[in-house]
Amino acid sequence: MALPPKLKGHRLTFTDSVAYAASYEPLHTLEFYLDYVCPFSAKMFNTLTNVTTHIRANPELRTRLQIIFRQQIQPWHPSSTLVHEAALAVQRLTAGDAGKFWIFSADLFRNQASFFDEAVVNETRSQTYRRLARLAAESVGVDEAEMCRLLEVKQGQGGDEAKNAGNAVTGDVKTIVKMARLTGVHVTPTVLFNGVVVGEISSGWSETQWEEWLERNIV
Repeated sequence: MALPPKLKGHRLTFTDSVAYAASYEPLHTLEFYLDYVCPFSAKMFNTLTNVTTHIRANPELRTRLQIIFRQQIQPWHPSSTLVHEAALAVQRLTAGDAGKFWIFSADLFRNQASFFDEAVVNETRSQTYRRLARLAAESVGVDEAEMCRLLEVKQGQGGDEAKNAGNAVTGDVKTIVKMARLTGVHVTPTVLFNGVVVGEISSGWSETQWEEWLERNIV
């Protein structure tokens, strides 16, 4: 599935060679459907981070493969939406530096327990947003106030009728949810290879298992 330009930071390629223009499309695509408050997603992401070192070191892999992070909100955890909104806000604020989306994602997974159900149950939505904005500022240097502005749900003024309008990244949330619905992905993590779900891939895979699978399939 195509990646909207506004989500370009979700795409990870592995060659900086001038022989490959920014529009270059590698032969193979791995898509990872991950939820920031899912422990199994965190486990897979952390292993994947180490595997990318192997990909970069292998000329055959780095020129033939791209990875796409697909944000998968799991609504039975109410904070999931808020945390994914924060990642979308960082994507918007750092559009000129795609690597920062991945750095912030790593920090969200590293701090995911801070946004589990039990950690947010006694705080307001706005308080959770402020903690996420602070984490983003510390992680990738975005302006904390600007981050809060993107996440803020503005209250009606005076006698204004409630509008249920969401915040500045609600449109991006709708995009990622609609895209996930088109694939029918439900479980996190889920991995697609060239558009097809690969059921054998597990969050429990080691780096060695990943490397062996890549060597067999990236041809």
